[in-house]
Amino acid sequence: MSAPIAYDITRLVTRVLTATPNGIDRVDHALAMRLVDPAVPDRFGLIATAVLRPRLFSAEASHAAIDGIAAHWGEDKDPIADPAFLKVAAYLAGPEPPDRPAASVPRVTEGRSGRLAGILRWCRRYGGPIGSSPQKALPRGARYVNASQFPLWISSYFEWLEARPDMKAVFFIHDLLPLELPAYFRDEEYARHRRRLANLARFGAGAIVATETVAESLSAHLARRGRKAMPILVAPVPVAPIFHSTPARDVALSRHPYFVVCGTIEPRKNHLMLLHLWHELVRRDGAGAPKLVIVGTRGWKLEPVADLLERSSALARHVVEVAGLSTPAMKHLLDGARALLMPSFAEGYGLPVREALAAGIPVVASDIPAFRSISSDVLTLLGPNDAAAWLEAIRALAHGEPLRGARAGAGTSHEADRIAYFARIEDFVSTL
Repeated sequence: MSAPIAYDITRLVTRVLTATPNGIDRVDHALAMRLVDPAVPDRFGLIATAVLRPRLFSAEASHAAIDGIAAHWGEDKDPIADPAFLKVAAYLAGPEPPDRPAASVPRVTEGRSGRLAGILRWCRRYGGPIGSSPQKALPRGARYVNASQFPLWISSYFEWLEARPDMKAVFFIHDLLPLELPAYFRDEEYARHRRRLANLARFGAGAIVATETVAESLSAHLARRGRKAMPILVAPVPVAPIFHSTPARDVALSRHPYFVVCGTIEPRKNHLMLLHLWHELVRRDGAGAPKLVIVGTRGWKLEPVADLLERSSALARHVVEVAGLSTPAMKHLLDGARALLMPSFAEGYGLPVREALAAGIPVVASDIPAFRSISSDVLTLLGPNDAAAWLEAIRALAHGEPLRGARAGAGTSHEADRIAYFARIEDFVSTL
């Protein structure tokens, strides 16, 4: 029997302020949908508030909030009805729009409307952000699960757990990159991540990670903090069902070869190398050079990348930047791409690579630990600094016949994998 579970949906409800989910959001949402199922007894959602601190909500109220966030992101939206996708498709299929400055890469940024109305409807139906005290209301032996690392750097949000020694807290730790490679992150992220792991050591009964590499790093870090025996579950995150769906064939998109890079625009993702490569592609091939779609919001320490995007006439006709693309639109875009490009210097997991491969889309990715364990006949691993090899691979894919691999988990096997994944999570949480 599964133990009572309080799943923290704090970060999910704050994501009503964003237009589209990132990798952590996808993991958080998938686990929330499973672990806050109203059909399962003793399931709850927890929201940490600035005034009331952690507050407990029924599974019904929590699930309504989770569904609302997915609708806000456009997760059930037809790509053809997605304004961001239509604008990107127009840039890929047609010439440079006349009303765009020739020295600037087109930038598509789509927001989402109706979020305030959705919040008010939820508050009216479920009594507003009041809830109850988890310390008092949770059944004996309950488990607290936090998959987003939010707000794990603030110890006061978790001190209620110490008043409930019968409970066990489990945290999903996505990676230790802010400690291992601090130069790639915001200046404050090093200290913040140290506080996250200090609070894991203080409050956590167990941890979940997606790879053995992260498990080894986390175990060593916890040992240095005196927690040598914390159970750590290694559970690779399954790909969302949409990436296993039948490929969409868009004739307009297929007229000109293009590539996709997906992820927050930040130094670790190595967008700068790709943009320099595209300069070289345009120099060599002119109008016949492939196009590049940069999918992701702008992050931090991106001044060199922003300068190229905003001031390079050589890139203006061959690169488009888009933020606010729904997941169905992303899948539709991938279906027509020659490959997904992932030249990151480091990744904790790299969900976009696994999503593209599940869809049968070729991937050119960095030769880093996160990707070396993946087996696929359409995955090419290259050094993240080997610009010449990346240029050769991109040109070969652009000028050759479009490649497609086997769709991973086609049929029903991918659903069996998802069921097994969630069962492992619940078993680990319940038996701590």
